[in-house]
Amino acid sequence: MGVIATSVEEQIIILKSRGMLFDNSEDKAKEVLLDIGYYRLGFYWNPFEKDDSHAFVEGTTFSNVLALYYLDVDLRNLLLKYLNRVEVNFKTALIYNASNKFKETPTWFIDPKVMNHDFIHSFGKYYNCDFKKNNSAIKKHHKKYLNDRYAPAWKTLEFFTFGTILKIYSSLKDENLKKEIANIYGILDIKKFENHLKTMITLRNACAHGALIFDLKLAKGVANIPALNLNPTERHSLAASIKVLFFYLEKISENRKKELSEQIKKLLEKFENNSEIKILLEKKSGFIF
Repeated sequence: MGVIATSVEEQIIILKSRGMLFDNSEDKAKEVLLDIGYYRLGFYWNPFEKDDSHAFVEGTTFSNVLALYYLDVDLRNLLLKYLNRVEVNFKTALIYNASNKFKETPTWFIDPKVMNHDFIHSFGKYYNCDFKKNNSAIKKHHKKYLNDRYAPAWKTLEFFTFGTILKIYSSLKDENLKKEIANIYGILDIKKFENHLKTMITLRNACAHGALIFDLKLAKGVANIPALNLNPTERHSLAASIKVLFFYLEKISENRKKELSEQIKKLLEKFENNSEIKILLEKKSGFIF
């Protein structure tokens, strides 16, 4: 759109001049553009462009762009639900195992005998006045226990993000404890376990913050294990990150893994006879139809 705002009528003229076919009527297109927005929808017609002039591949339709957008929305919402299941399970595993390992230290997450110095030094950015004010359970704890600098781990860590929980796990000095937690999920290599968690955190953040999901590219490839059976070309793809989610979800609940698999299959089946989007998803996402 450049640096000058355009009306919805002008937007349609621009798209038509570049070869967009409005197969579901221009009135419907206006409604969509006013609902979703030209700029946001542009991320979903960009894959259909054939050159730097933004001209579209012959036969590009507005309905296919819209279908790709809604696939991304549906996939984003679906993945978030199951990523949350893994996040909660990992958080519980860390809190339970570490808190029982260090029974005499309820706030083990700031104990220099337990945690690396760098994490302890940075802890103030997580546990600050806003944290205590915005989380009612923490606020209630400090109101009752006036001399406590921190609430115990089973209260505090419940309100930390997936990324911060992984940082706490990685900052543990006790390598055996880290192995015990990783082995809950059948992983013996701590580095590979952390890689998989980082993969799911990247996917979770992309879903939560409205990033493109179908075109997700992992900066660091997924660490392969026999159960994932990844080939070298797919380690940075959305398909690889979903395989990681499947693996950990199955360790938590076989039914939830089956449920997610069936729902993703149902989403993709809509495009079984749509060669344009099918080819696009195979190329961008790594999905195999």
